[in-house]
Amino acid sequence: MGVATVIELRQSISGKRSFRPSLGSRHANEWPPTDVSSDLTVEVGTSSFALHKFPLVSRSGKIRKLLSEARDSKITKLNLNGTPGGAQSFELAAKFCYGVNTEITISNVAMLHCASHYLLMTEEFSDKNLESKTETFLRENVMPSTSNSISVLHSCESLLPTSEEIGLVNRLVHSITTNVCKEQLSSGLSKLEQNSPLKPLEVNNPDWWGKSLSILGLDLFQKVLSSVKSKGLKQETVSRILMNYAQSSLQGVMVRDLNSCKGSFIDVETVKKQRLIVETIVGLLPAQSRKSPVPLAFLSGLLKTANMVSASNTCKGDLEKRIGLQLDQAILEDILIPVNTQNGHHTLYDTDSVVRIFSIFLNFDEEEDSNNACYDFDSPRSPKQSLILKVSKLMDSYLAEIALDSNLMPSKFISLSELLPDHARVVTDGLYRAVDIFLKVHPNIKESERYRLCKTIDCQKLSQDACSHAAQNERLPVQMAVQVLYFEQIRLRNALNGSHDQFFFGLVNSQYPQRSGSGVGSGAISPRDNYASVRRENRELKLEVARMRMRLTDLEKDHVSMKQELVKANPANKLFKSFTKKLGSKVSSLFRMKSDVKPFGAKAATDAKFLFQRRRRHSIS
Repeated sequence: MGVATVIELRQSISGKRSFRPSLGSRHANEWPPTDVSSDLTVEVGTSSFALHKFPLVSRSGKIRKLLSEARDSKITKLNLNGTPGGAQSFELAAKFCYGVNTEITISNVAMLHCASHYLLMTEEFSDKNLESKTETFLRENVMPSTSNSISVLHSCESLLPTSEEIGLVNRLVHSITTNVCKEQLSSGLSKLEQNSPLKPLEVNNPDWWGKSLSILGLDLFQKVLSSVKSKGLKQETVSRILMNYAQSSLQGVMVRDLNSCKGSFIDVETVKKQRLIVETIVGLLPAQSRKSPVPLAFLSGLLKTANMVSASNTCKGDLEKRIGLQLDQAILEDILIPVNTQNGHHTLYDTDSVVRIFSIFLNFDEEEDSNNACYDFDSPRSPKQSLILKVSKLMDSYLAEIALDSNLMPSKFISLSELLPDHARVVTDGLYRAVDIFLKVHPNIKESERYRLCKTIDCQKLSQDACSHAAQNERLPVQMAVQVLYFEQIRLRNALNGSHDQFFFGLVNSQYPQRSGSGVGSGAISPRDNYASVRRENRELKLEVARMRMRLTDLEKDHVSMKQELVKANPANKLFKSFTKKLGSKVSSLFRMKSDVKPFGAKAATDAKFLFQRRRRHSIS
């Protein structure tokens, strides 16, 4: 059998015709056919196919055009390296040209559809050609199903840019969006009809379509999620999709504690990839709000990861604002943000980020706050006061944790200590503990910094145990120890002279009426309850006075003995002798104060009010 020339091929296939090759019917299971010698070799990548011109040109307009335009009429070799899907897709298309049964499936429909476009296997050149076959399969089996559409869209990633140029990607994204919106609408209608709550989180369902999106690359995932968001997909669903995608694509990268991030991100390319993923996910998060459906733990994990991969300041600032708006829901682990050690930092935690987060919380404005415009933010009766109390405890825990970092600069710690307003803490024991830890870990701190740090502690809000500890704490400045003893003496003097009742009910209740120990307004207390509580408190105060007198006596004895020992050891030290003499006289005069002594200035008077308010809170059951 002779080989057909290009001129003969042009004459025989000049028009549209239906081709049923006998080769395919006789050798349906044999590929390639071997009963006829090959007259055309097609190269696709590193693969070569020994085929025949006639079956190929009968189905493929591209091969027909290449052969007809060839200068050599006896051309025997073609190069089709641009075939989408490479040698695999071309082989399936060639089999189709020979009439070999080719099964179209979810896994190969995108590849065959793109190959049919590239090879021009359309109805223009043959009836029931490959393009129409794949189009029918897409319309009937892929587009109506969300999961099938996502699977085919995943196949399109290896077929770019052809899959996007022919519109297949956009069609699949549109079908996913349409199906999801229909599913959300039908779910809402069924809820209204049955008047019953929906099933728990769909994310627990292994067949949930949102989990399927995790197989997509970042670009296509962004296309799909942007599309469904624009059509009104619920924010809760969007949040769950983002969380699922982050856990899948950032597996092993999302950090929750300091130990998990040590020795990570050595590969520069991996860092770039993870940085892009984090920034994209943050850009797709629902709108910022205190009632955001995005869990705070997830936002914290994203911020820690963003720090480790050196994400943009815009990305980190967005996460800091989201965390700041929900800070009252945070736990200590959420704000322990490790620094990126590759940037030359030697500290353990990023305190600058935490300062910004707390500042955002303190300055936020809610729409619902317009209903509470009559309240002052600084007032203990403010609805925000309960949130500030939670945040103050969180701050004290954070300060105690970072105080253990020996590389932390005192200025950083002081700025955090001074960040919250005075009314944020009802009791300052937590702050005192953090300061004491910091002074113990940083013994060489400057005296000016030591004084400024201790100045942040309101001595009138210390518990009795904390006062006892502070009075004997050698790490504290002398001024603070004297101040602690001073306010403790005022409290005891007022209790002994019977002025406690009038001081408490007259001054405190006049400024903060109907305030209970929790810091939130409550109803008035009956006179009987007042009398009983005062009696109980007086008994407790008498016991405290007796114990305090014993402690003060012991302190005076210790002071005298220490002074004598120091003078004996170095009699020439007149300066130290003079100093101790003056200090002793001040302490003695402090203990001999009369009952009418008053605190220094308006600030001390106000602080004394809070002091007795605290004592009443502990005494009233």
